[in-house]
Amino acid sequence: MTVAPVKAPRSSAELISAETPVLAHNYHPLPVVVARAEGTWVEDVEGRRYLDLLAGYSALNFGHRHPALIEAAHRQLDQLTLTSRAFHNDRLAGFAEGLAELTGLDMVLPMNTGAEAVESAVKVARKWAYEVKGVPADRATIVVADGNFHGRTTTIVSFSTDESARAGFGPFTPGFRVVPYNDLAALEEAVDETTAAVLLEPIQGEAGVVIPDDGYLTGVRDLTRRAGCLFIADEIQSGLGRTGRTLAVDHEAVRPDMLLLGKALGGGIVPVSAVVAGRDVLGVLRPGEHGSTFGGNPLSAAVGSAVVDLLATGEFQRRAADLGEVLRAGLEALTGKGVTGFRARGLWAGVDIDASIGTGRRVSELLLAEGVLVKDTHGSTIRLAPPLTITREELESALAALGRVLG
Repeated sequence: MTVAPVKAPRSSAELISAETPVLAHNYHPLPVVVARAEGTWVEDVEGRRYLDLLAGYSALNFGHRHPALIEAAHRQLDQLTLTSRAFHNDRLAGFAEGLAELTGLDMVLPMNTGAEAVESAVKVARKWAYEVKGVPADRATIVVADGNFHGRTTTIVSFSTDESARAGFGPFTPGFRVVPYNDLAALEEAVDETTAAVLLEPIQGEAGVVIPDDGYLTGVRDLTRRAGCLFIADEIQSGLGRTGRTLAVDHEAVRPDMLLLGKALGGGIVPVSAVVAGRDVLGVLRPGEHGSTFGGNPLSAAVGSAVVDLLATGEFQRRAADLGEVLRAGLEALTGKGVTGFRARGLWAGVDIDASIGTGRRVSELLLAEGVLVKDTHGSTIRLAPPLTITREELESALAALGRVLG
């Protein structure tokens, strides 16, 4: 019998080079090849360790391989992974009940990716506008904000203001109006009798962790009520403990009509997203009008339920709030010393780098050499979003590394 030769492990450089002929471009990743991870730390194929301060853009709020989430996934893998929505499964009802209770809303539409949740919300808002508000057929509009990031599908990039996300992908889907973020007057002017919904990120993540003025979200809620349209809050990045509350809208005690969740909802194990809303909104969907083969599958429901259980204790929200003060203090100490400004809420910050030091990309590469993983956005800004499991010592170590890089 011929035994196939054992292939020697490939180095980071070899693996990166091997991607070029077979993988289409996506992000512009840093030159690190992660092979293992635990908690707040990852390890590359050569065994070098790095402190993860990106946490999968908030998909890893509970760290890598959180024991409770891994246990839930393993247990479900031994039972049932997929039925499609053609049949019921024994995990979905509990997941939906828990998520509805956590968010204070009534009904859940489970999907897979964040972009799917946004697309689903657009469909639901339009259907609600025609059937409930009485907007004439095919006339519904949705108002969005400049600087938004809601995903990469063709409908979503149709209302993006990032030219790199739009160029070459037209023709674009009509029915959207763009207004400046954090501008209630402009929003009020854009809303009219055709408006189905206002779709906003309570904190704009991709734009550089842009936090609106106090009272803005309350103003949006009041305006949409007066105008008789829906308020859709995209909390795919900002939600589930990241900002020191369960949801970013909780900082103003605002309850939207539709809430979009994803990323952390899958615990860093499986893609899970959801549209959560009142029964009067999601109730417009009838059997056969929307669907997803994998949405609400038993494995995702099991992991999602475990995520809801972790958040129900309030521990992670408190950690984000408390350690957020450490993060803020560290960034304040660096302001004027390579940091020109920052925006932070909980364990989430957008940090603007002095152009004389280098681009955000360059600072990310220098931090990589220091054993710290971050990612740049919009040229001169880096984003910090560590797992909510990070310790004070680890966070202070990462801030010290940033100080050395900027010094």
